[in-house]
Amino acid sequence: MNNKLLIATAAAVAISVSAPAIAADAGYFKNKTMKIVIPYGPGGTYDKYGQAFAGFIGRHIPGNPTVIVQHMPGAGGMKAMGWTYNVMPKDGLGMLMPVDNSVVTQLMRPDRVRFDVRKFTWLGASNQTNLVMAVRSDTGVKTWQDMREKQLVGSSSGQDTSFIFSNLARGMLGAKIKVISGYKGSSKAMFAIEQGESQMAAYNWLAWGSKVPHWFKGEKPFARIVMQMGIFKDPDIPQDVPMLSELVTDPADKAAVAFVGSLGILGRGLVVPPGVPDDVVKTLRAAYDAMNADPAFAAELTKRKLRLIPSKGEKIQQVVIDAVNNATPSVVKHASRIIYGK
Repeated sequence: MNNKLLIATAAAVAISVSAPAIAADAGYFKNKTMKIVIPYGPGGTYDKYGQAFAGFIGRHIPGNPTVIVQHMPGAGGMKAMGWTYNVMPKDGLGMLMPVDNSVVTQLMRPDRVRFDVRKFTWLGASNQTNLVMAVRSDTGVKTWQDMREKQLVGSSSGQDTSFIFSNLARGMLGAKIKVISGYKGSSKAMFAIEQGESQMAAYNWLAWGSKVPHWFKGEKPFARIVMQMGIFKDPDIPQDVPMLSELVTDPADKAAVAFVGSLGILGRGLVVPPGVPDDVVKTLRAAYDAMNADPAFAAELTKRKLRLIPSKGEKIQQVVIDAVNNATPSVVKHASRIIYGK
């Protein structure tokens, strides 16, 4: 090969590598059937959001493909996560609703996962579900500082989010909380507060807002929100309710709260497995953003009593990568010691 040809070939390769991905055209998706995998059974909020996604995202993908759902429950959602990562075809025609605690599980229970959560490609999300700590008003607790002075009994369903958040508050802020973990499901753990068996719990705002919204209304509410945990503040609760991340100062505490708090922005969106071509990813991310901006989609969520708080895929991708990368083994061990006592 002569020098001129060699230089021209090298230049062409450089251009092809550095050029941004061009979106896939309608021919790629036309007359195709796409699938959304839901990691739990029918009936819950994952299913409700997933059904709404299936009804609308295809309208914003070139070629208007048909989109269906497939439920794949098992292992607390880890079965679907592992299957998507390792088995799902990498053509972009299959998508997954990721489990909100996937970062926490990968870091704290690596034996349960068959994936690297950082390598999924995140298309976007349509809600955030901050963990919200609620306390009965008759305890006299009005702020998180009051929890340092008054002994409280919390309820949880095993080692769930209420167990995790309560123990973080106790270990990092000195809150006096004793957690009772014998309740079968978050609903029973929440209603234990109403029955007087416990005084507080910590679940996502979607759960509180859909099951007991009346608790927080009026001049003398039954319960008060004292703290929240997530990536950014929930717009549907008073903005003076502090984030746990704002209250801790120790660097190890901050890193632990960051990876646990990541579950607030995950779970009600879509990902594709690693290896999907860049042009297809670009098309799907654009379609997801367009769906979030579609008034008809917003109306559908309202009809299903669901919220729309959109996040872009690129933003979520960075949150996930940072949360995992900043959670060094010493940080994970620190969090495990606070949460589980070991």
